[in-house]
Amino acid sequence: MSTSERFCVSDLKKERAKCDFDLEELTNLMDGGKEMTELRRQCAQKFLNDPAFTDEIPQDYLSHEDRYGNELRKACHTVRKMHKEGITIRQMAAHGPRGLTLDGNPLMLHLGMFYDAIGGHGNKEQREKWLPLAENADIIGTYAQTEMGHGTFLRGLETTATYDKSTQEFLIHSPTLTATKWWPGGLGKTANFTVLMAQLYIDGKCLGPHPFLVQIRDLETHQSLPGIIVGEIGPRAGLNGNDNGFLRFEHHRIPRTNMLMKHSQVLEDGTYVKPPHAKLSYGTMVITRVSLVYHAAFQLRQAVTIATRYSAVRRQSELVPGEPEPQIFDYQTQQHKIIPQIASVFALLLAAQNCGKTYVSAMSNIQEGDMELLPELHALSSGLKAIGGKDASEGVEICRLACGGHGYIASSNLPRIYGNTTCIITYEGENTVLLLQVARYLIKSFRAGRTGTPLQKSVAYLSPKSTAGEVNLKNAGLVEAYKRSVSAMVAETEGRLRRLCDSGLNYHHAWNRCSVSLVKCAEAHNRYYICDQFVKNVESLKTSLGVRNILKDLCRLYLIYHITLEEGMFLKAGVLSPSDIKVLEEEMTELLGRLRHQAVNIVDSFDIDDKLLHSTIGAWDGNVYQRLYDEAMKSPLNKTDVPKAYEKYLKPLINAKL
Repeated sequence: MSTSERFCVSDLKKERAKCDFDLEELTNLMDGGKEMTELRRQCAQKFLNDPAFTDEIPQDYLSHEDRYGNELRKACHTVRKMHKEGITIRQMAAHGPRGLTLDGNPLMLHLGMFYDAIGGHGNKEQREKWLPLAENADIIGTYAQTEMGHGTFLRGLETTATYDKSTQEFLIHSPTLTATKWWPGGLGKTANFTVLMAQLYIDGKCLGPHPFLVQIRDLETHQSLPGIIVGEIGPRAGLNGNDNGFLRFEHHRIPRTNMLMKHSQVLEDGTYVKPPHAKLSYGTMVITRVSLVYHAAFQLRQAVTIATRYSAVRRQSELVPGEPEPQIFDYQTQQHKIIPQIASVFALLLAAQNCGKTYVSAMSNIQEGDMELLPELHALSSGLKAIGGKDASEGVEICRLACGGHGYIASSNLPRIYGNTTCIITYEGENTVLLLQVARYLIKSFRAGRTGTPLQKSVAYLSPKSTAGEVNLKNAGLVEAYKRSVSAMVAETEGRLRRLCDSGLNYHHAWNRCSVSLVKCAEAHNRYYICDQFVKNVESLKTSLGVRNILKDLCRLYLIYHITLEEGMFLKAGVLSPSDIKVLEEEMTELLGRLRHQAVNIVDSFDIDDKLLHSTIGAWDGNVYQRLYDEAMKSPLNKTDVPKAYEKYLKPLINAKL
């Protein structure tokens, strides 16, 4: 028996004794196979037992500068350790432990978007030159796209890159204050290079935004280069170890060869060679958005692990007068808060996996000049990023609130998890903007279907020729109910849009007049897609009976939970009746009761080490109160009985005899 098992609280021991499925099998399933689980654990053990990742002073008591410095220390140690152990950036992204740094990683964009942008936008020569430098940390980079005045609207970026034929250089310039690059992680004080998105100008003509590799700091002194103003933007709601920065240029020159030229080129004489397809460079953004769905699911996984274990340990009030205080997990209201969030973790992961497969197929087709899957891929990745960020953010907050006052304290780690999750809603495409892009795809597909044009798989249901299944209260029937409800919603919105245009309203203004309904269409379509993938995966997976039963119950709960949240949509479309909703609500209470007894074991299968969970109330052993007390004693205010502020402020007030 391990030390943690020996000191585990009795309530959690009893919960774990109820396990009626193969916990390790479920862990393997979430990791993508037994081999992947082993790779993840092997990689994690190289880091988790390293004392360099232990904070001598809890992060919350550090100054803003010291907090950044502490996270940078751990980030740099991680990179050195990766090289020592022979772990590549790709392997670390796939198998490395999440949570080694608490408040973000100053090298996160270097290890992610900077590396991927060079790989995705650079030609063979550029990749061979720059990728080894990035891999070996000879240069440290970030990705600068968002500006103070423009984010998601890429065509509105103001930073310019003007080609000078006489010197074969680009002049990088920020013509306005709003052209200031704003937000990139690692830009403030860490990076010495950036992949920069700027408007390309040749002979006075704007050719749109293009990527450029720009050095911003001296490689020896780390001083910002002439013509460059760079700094940090200040504290945020979360990720305050990331040194998010700002960047301005004053006619800064870079060589022509620093334009990343895999897809489009500028020749020495200023000739512009456009890409064979305008959307050819979209792959980097797609895979980033898919990775954000995985990130969102991981954040929710952490929060629901904490909330589930705490709910099994915390006892409060009297369920039956005169009897001992029950575990708060015995209250149905608590089950209704937490267990659907467990189901959401699986739903998001399975949908992201399927989108990843679509990405692989699309990229393979694109290499052969076939762009047919690109709109589908764009809509899927945009929609999943939007709904994944929203579901995870709301789910983390539900978990935090479910833990009462102890969920509010920083040492629970729930406030930090929320801050590290809700940012997903905004970056890499603001959710509302992405949902409107999904809606554009839906309207276009709906209209194409009316002309007999074959539609892509995810929107095939919008064709009048699509085969309709039976609506009933089985899983397939509920997915069909989703399909018909979304189809009715899209048809109604498209009709309204068409009528506005027929009345003489400009199409763009008509679109804006319908935008609330369009966003609802996109959200409903995304939910349908996730439900459909959840059902198909659960039915096709070959697992043991115990794991299959758990997945079936979680899938069923996910379907019913979201139908009850949006029951008006189904009632309005006439695909479900009030009595159907009533039956489903009653079934949901049964599912909650059944899954409540397996919930601790399910979150245990997430296999998150306490050193990565960083929670006083969610640790594996359940020693909530001792951990809370021990952590409180680390507060600098508890180093002395009487604080300095007493003599300076409080004592004079007391003696003032007001």
